[in-house]
Amino acid sequence: MRAVLIILGLLLLAAGVWALLGHGSYQTTDTLVQIGSAKITATHDKAIPQWAGIAALVVGAVLALGGFLKKG
Repeated sequence: MRAVLIILGLLLLAAGVWALLGHGSYQTTDTLVQIGSAKITATHDKAIPQWAGIAALVVGAVLALGGFLKKG
């Protein structure tokens, strides 16, 4: 259990740093026009919000510290 907490915490820390540095993005697809069964869509790349990176850092730090400090 201790190793799982440490590994998960370190992964979340790395993901939080990656998102805060601006490398994280995701795609959304919007329907612009739809006539019957035909439709025109547009795909946009959006950056992962900064608050998500900060949350990943905080949760990752808590999990990693919990794993390091847990006895057993």
